[in-house]
Amino acid sequence: MRKLIAYAKLIRLPGLGGLAIPPVFGAISVGVYDFYKLAILFAIGCFTAIFGFVLNDYADVELDKLVKELHGKPLVSGIIGRKDAVAISLMCVLLSFFFAFILWKGETLDELKFAAITALFLAGVLGTIYDLYGKKLAGSDFLVALSMSLVFLFGALAFAKPTLLTWIIFLLTFNQTLHMNAVEGGIKDADHDFVMGVKNIALASGVKVKGGSIKIPWHFRVFGMGIRLASACLIFIPFIYGLHYYIWQIILLLLLISLVLLIEIKLLWLKRFDRGKIRRLIAAAAFTRYSIVPIMLVSKIGGLAFILVILPIAWYIVFVPLTGMKPFQPEM
Repeated sequence: MRKLIAYAKLIRLPGLGGLAIPPVFGAISVGVYDFYKLAILFAIGCFTAIFGFVLNDYADVELDKLVKELHGKPLVSGIIGRKDAVAISLMCVLLSFFFAFILWKGETLDELKFAAITALFLAGVLGTIYDLYGKKLAGSDFLVALSMSLVFLFGALAFAKPTLLTWIIFLLTFNQTLHMNAVEGGIKDADHDFVMGVKNIALASGVKVKGGSIKIPWHFRVFGMGIRLASACLIFIPFIYGLHYYIWQIILLLLLISLVLLIEIKLLWLKRFDRGKIRRLIAAAAFTRYSIVPIMLVSKIGGLAFILVILPIAWYIVFVPLTGMKPFQPEM
């Protein structure tokens, strides 16, 4: 049981319901609603997410040993061996491409499918560079953001040419991942990143923890709010250019965006460094964000939108007990 819990933590099992969804949104953006195809894309999304997390933990083992709070991570504690982590990563790469070709079983490998495979390959390359060298390169968060966006784009290119809606969600995926790594991660780990010699945007911007206080400079606040406000504007562009909408849908989107911005203000204007509170804010923002794209797509997918809203939360609630973690307080 102890090892099962360790593996669940290592692959971030509770979070996969949201982290694996980008290629599914990619397919939906070009009009693909077939459950079988979307399920395969979800599986590919799981494999790519697991690959990124496990490889990152593998690369950071020695650094994580320097921080007492991270000694419970599966690879640091030694419950799972580093060779096992490499094996999991390699298996996820093979399974990602294997499932991609299952998706096209009996079909000709045309230019679009070749572009899709190229996007998936580039996503892996960029993700690998980030995992292995990201802590030595300030701004490497842009690499992982582009990597996740390419996984999304794979889902669209697997079936058709990208539409305006595709490119809007591509940018939203980029913004969300950039914010998650550079802003949320930068603040959450500000108390020990400098000990590990990490070079990132937060530390370069002057984010600093001293005693129980945290200092967040105004230009880092502008950076974080800028990402959020840019996403808020992007959300409504498809409706301006012809995507059908309902009044209640627009009102709901405005409420969700307002909630994300409120959480952002609370995060960026923190005075006391309380990791538990920071984790709760990050979790609240994540589950709110997961709802936005499905609500955008209501006129295209109907009731499926609400299933996609519920999926990340329901998945999390079902699987978080397997990790032994406190609900809505991610430890990694």
